[in-house]
Amino acid sequence: MSTLPSKVTLVDVGPRDGLQNEKQTVDAGVKVELVHRLQAAGLKEIEVTSFVSPKWVPQMGDNAAVMAGIVRQPGVRYSVLVPNMKGLDAALSAPRAQWPDEVVVFAAASEAFSRRNINCSIAESVERFRPVVEAAKAQGIKVRAAVSVALGCPYQGEVTADEVEHVVRLMKEIGVDHCGIADTIGVGTPKKVQAAMERALRHFPIEHVSGHFHDTYAQGVGNVYAALEVGIATFDASIAGLGGCPYAKGATGNVATEDVLFMLQGLGIETGVSLEGLVDAAAFISSVLGRKPVSRSANALLAKRAAAAEKAAS
Repeated sequence: MSTLPSKVTLVDVGPRDGLQNEKQTVDAGVKVELVHRLQAAGLKEIEVTSFVSPKWVPQMGDNAAVMAGIVRQPGVRYSVLVPNMKGLDAALSAPRAQWPDEVVVFAAASEAFSRRNINCSIAESVERFRPVVEAAKAQGIKVRAAVSVALGCPYQGEVTADEVEHVVRLMKEIGVDHCGIADTIGVGTPKKVQAAMERALRHFPIEHVSGHFHDTYAQGVGNVYAALEVGIATFDASIAGLGGCPYAKGATGNVATEDVLFMLQGLGIETGVSLEGLVDAAAFISSVLGRKPVSRSANALLAKRAAAAEKAAS
C-alpha cells in the first residue's frame, strides 16, 4: 500500500468557482463574510474572486469591493482568477494592500473545448498568459495554472493523459509556479486521475501539483483519495459543495471542502482546518442561497446539531 501524505493543503474555491454560477446575485458583503468564516475555520488558501468581464460573469462584478472588504489574516493566501492581461491590470489597480497573493490562469486540455469557448487553440490560449505570468511574477505574485477538462470534455468526450501532459508542458514553459489538474465536468474516475497526475509530476515537483475535482458522478472524494495515493497533497474544494458546470447537465459542483476534510480526518491526515468551522460556513452561505448544503457531511453534522439542541431543550 502506498504511503499517503501526512499533511494536506485545502484550497477553498467556494467564493469564486462556487458562487460564479449562482443565478441570484450574492452581495459583496456576504462574499467577504464567507471568506472570513473560511479563514476562521483554519483555511490558509482561499480563491476569493475573479477579474473577468462582468458582461460574461456578472456575479464577479464586485471583485474590487470584495478584495477591499477582506480583513486579511497573516499566513493566508488570497488568490484570484484572471483570464488575460486586462484582468491582471484590474486586479492590480487597487492599493497594494488589496492585491491578490496569487493569480490563477487556465487552459483546456481539449482543443474542442478551447475552440468552442475562447475561439482559439490551446497553444494560443497559453501564449496569451505569458505576459500575465511575467507581470505577476515581477510584482512578487505567485501564478497558479489550472488545466481544465483534464479528465473529460463535454465536446470531444475522452481526454487522454498525453493531451493533459501537452498543456502541463506549455504551462511550465511560460513559467507558472504551480499546476492544478481540473476535472471541470466531474467525469473523472480514480485510475484516470492517477494517470493525469503522473504526467503532471513529470514537469512539476509534487508540492506544486494539485487536484480540482467536481462531484457530478459522486467521484470527488474517491478521486481525492486516488490523488493522495500518488502523493498529491494540495486540493481545491468548495464549501457546501457550491458550484456547478454550465456544460454538464446535472453537475453538482465542486467536491465539498467538508466532505474532503471528513475523509482526511479519518485517514489521520493533518490539515489545520476545523470541520465544525467549515460546517458553520456551509450553513451560513447555504442559508443566504435559500437551500441546504450539497455536502453530505455538512447535512449530517447539522442534523446531529439540531438533534442535540432538541434533546437539550426537552
